[in-house]
Formats: sequence, structure tokens, C-alpha cells
Amino acid sequence: MRKFLFSCLLAGSVSVAGSAWAQGDYPTLSQLEQRLQKIGSSANANLQKLGQTSSGKDVWVLKVGTGDMDQKPAIAVVGGVEGFHVLSVELATQFAERLVSEHAEALEETTFYIFPNMSPDAYEQYHASLNYERRGNATAVDHDRDGTPGDNGYTDLNGDGFITWMRVEDPMGDYKVSDEDERVLVKADRSKGEAGQFLVYKESKDDDQDGKFAEDLKEGIAFNKSLTYKFPVFEPLAGDIPVSQPETRAMLDYLFEQWNIFAFVTFSPANNLSSPLKYNAQNARKRVVTSILQKDEAINAMVSEMYKSTVSQKAFQQNNQGTDGDFFQWAYFHFARLSFGTPGYWTPEFKGKSNAEANYLAWADSLGWNDVFVPWTEISHPDFPGKKVEVGGIKPFVMANPPYEKVDEIAEEHTEFILKLAEMQPNLEVQNLKIESIGNGLTRISLDLFNNSPLPTHSEMGERSRWLRKIRIDLGADSDRLISGEKIQLIDSIDAYGKASLSWIIRGKGDVSFKAGAPHAGFINATFKL
Repeated sequence: MRKFLFSCLLAGSVSVAGSAWAQGDYPTLSQLEQRLQKIGSSANANLQKLGQTSSGKDVWVLKVGTGDMDQKPAIAVVGGVEGFHVLSVELATQFAERLVSEHAEALEETTFYIFPNMSPDAYEQYHASLNYERRGNATAVDHDRDGTPGDNGYTDLNGDGFITWMRVEDPMGDYKVSDEDERVLVKADRSKGEAGQFLVYKESKDDDQDGKFAEDLKEGIAFNKSLTYKFPVFEPLAGDIPVSQPETRAMLDYLFEQWNIFAFVTFSPANNLSSPLKYNAQNARKRVVTSILQKDEAINAMVSEMYKSTVSQKAFQQNNQGTDGDFFQWAYFHFARLSFGTPGYWTPEFKGKSNAEANYLAWADSLGWNDVFVPWTEISHPDFPGKKVEVGGIKPFVMANPPYEKVDEIAEEHTEFILKLAEMQPNLEVQNLKIESIGNGLTRISLDLFNNSPLPTHSEMGERSRWLRKIRIDLGADSDRLISGEKIQLIDSIDAYGKASLSWIIRGKGDVSFKAGAPHAGFINATFKL
């Protein structure tokens, strides 16, 4: 497998003089749909329209597998939870393409539900004439609650087609020029006696004359800020109530019918793969649990090690382990599945750069990328008469999304990771089976139901939740023949490489059927001859 080449790019060891960061290469929505339709026409894939956004854009799910797909352990792969993270859509889509064309063997044991793009309205902004990192959908929302929706959004003050930043010279400002790169602004550290030089805003005007800038964007609700876990009440882009949007409701309605999902892989800014979550006993004991549980912490750490051994790129200052109302945390805390998140890409680390923007610009400079930064240029701003106002900064999208030519290598490694995770799924087996006559026409059946997997059948959070079914054991013996033992038994969980010991005493001869499992852990069937 080809290895990601960022390691050889560190500190500018490879230089591509004059090369440009190509932003237009990521596919449009129509191009994505054509690819999804092609995947959906494959023998082992089914493409279903979940619903539409308020602007009429389609939201899709791909179900990929063989046989009775809803009764096999499944992994859900999610892209586009943030509209500006266009890489995530490509990673989810390329995973689906590789799955049906190169990895048919993985479908024998595992089903995959792939949600390629949960933010199509925001994703479209990448290709729009006004380029900015959009999160919200097309629903009209009055974010600043002044009675008029979207009346103070971004303004392209220098006419370059990009929304960057504007800095206003002001001794009362909070920002100063970074010591690491003069193009970058950082907050002044008052505790060190540093003085501010600038007020900083996103490129905009105070259209509604309330003294604020870009506080009522011409976009609606952000998918990744509108889920039920720690819903950010009264915050812009979240909405008045969680799951208020048709695309969000359609996805959750679909998921609540899929009892067989044991894990999620979400491509998003949230990251617990290169930086696993830590257990906090106090937060875990709260009525509303806000810490990963202790057993699940160990699982996260184990899967994280597998991720880091599979994905060659190393994270740079990536400590975003979830934000209020996001999908990554909802999948664990409210849906009780194992939930893994990764942005899939980080700028390589340059020596001596602690600031993320300065680090990115050093990397771009080493490659000769001369079109990722808008030089600070003075403009005349109507809201700051008599003050020096400049517009500039790193262009939208470039820090979160690599050049498209690099995506194939990134997708290949993440496909390998997801397939390794699938190989770890719960795997029930019958071990130590004994069928012995004990006299008087009675037979004792004893066995160990063994989970031959490094993952337990249930996360610790899953053991607490009614949205993850228990292991059910059914013995096909008539009640009048069953002398000892239960015809139907439920088991909360079986540990990794753990077992549950079972026994019955049955009167008479003949075949006795046995079935054990749960949709997310798989089912096994056997027939015992007495």
C-alpha cells in the first residue's frame, strides 16, 4: 500500500516551486451524486435517499453488504458533518467505492452504512463564487433575533471572492502580530505585559448597525451543532431545538431502525483516534454523563493505537475531542455505540512553530504554494471612519482540506483502518459443548458462549442503553421437556475474549435447536442431537 508522503515534506525537504493549492478539484454535488449512483448500482450496494434539505438538496445513505444485511454487525461511516470539511465527504465516498470494487470479502461478515454528506447546502459553498467556510444549511434563521433573518452576514470587502479576516488598528484591541509569522495574528497575553494592536473580525460590515459583525449569517442550522447531546441552547447555527432540520431528523430516524450498528467512524474535526478520550470519574457519575466510561476508555485507547499504526500522518495540535451538539459525541453518549472520530488530515509539524496558522504557512511556503494567503491590504471601511482597516489572512478551506491530489492516499489508509476495525467486531462462538446422558431419559447440555473478539459485545455505555439489544439465547425445546434452564435468556454483555456459561436439562430424545446473538454482535445457530 502506498504510504502518505507528508513525512518527507516536513521542514520543506521537498519543494515544488511555484506549484499552487488547487481548490477547485473537489467534486461538485452533481459529480458526487453520479458517483453515488454508480456505487448504488453495484450488486452489493443499495443507495437510498434519506430526505432533502430545505433547499431541496438530497441526502443519501449507502448500505453495502451481502445476505441479510440488517442482521449482521455493522459500521456506520459518516462524512460531511461539517460543511467546510469537504475532505470528509470524499473520504466517505472513496471508502464506499473501494469497498464495492476491492474488498468484497469484508462484506461477508460486516454491513456498512455510509452517509457521504450530511451538509450538502454548506458543502456547495466550496464551489460558489463567494468562497467561505460555511457550516449552516439553507434554512432561513434569525441568528441575532432582531426580527430579520440573515441581515448581517459576510461581505467581500476587497472583491477577491474569498471571505477572510479584517483587522482594525486599535490600541484597545486583543490581537497582535505573531512572533512566529508576521502574517498571523494572535491574542495578546496580558499576563506577560503584551499590548494588543488590532480588533479582529471576519470580513464583513455592520449592515444592521447594531455594533456587531457577521452575527446574523445568511445560512441556517449546522448539522454538527444541532444534535441532542449537550445541545447548545441559544447559540447561533444550533437552532431553537435539537434535531430540528429535515436532514438531521431523517438520519436519526434511519439510525434508530438499525439495531446492528456496533461502531461509528465519523470524519470530522472531532478526534479520539490520534488522541483518545480520557475517563473522568466525577463526570462519569453525573446524572448526565459527560465522560467516556472506564471500560470504553480502554477500547478507545486500543483502537487509537491501531489507527496510528495504520495511518502514517501524525496529528499536529489536534485536541478537539468534541463540541456541544455534535454528531461524534451523540453517537456514543446518546446512541450508545462505539464512536470514533478523525479529521483524516493534519498539516505536518514544522520545527519551532507552535501556532497552527504559522505552522501551516511554513509548510505551504516550503512547497511554493503562493495562493493560500491573501496579503493584508488596506481598505476603506464605512464602519471605521478614520481608522486603518486591512483585509487578509489564510484562504478558506485550505487548512482543513489537503490538495485533492493527496486525497487518494489518505482515503486508502483510512479504508484500511475501517476494515481492520470491522475485523474486530464481536464474534460469538459455541465452545466446550457437552451433551451427556444423566439417566432416566434426561440429557444435560452445557456450553460456553464465547466472544472471540478484542471488543466486548457491548460498550459500557451500551450496557446502560435500551438502544443496544442484549444477547438473546433461544433454546428450541418444548416447555414440558425442559427440566432445568431457561428457554429464553438475555445476557447484558460478554467481554472481549469472554464467555457466558449455559446449561439445560432436557427430557427425551430428538434434535434441539439453539440460537444466540444480537443484531450488532451477529447470530449463531446450532442443532444439538440428544
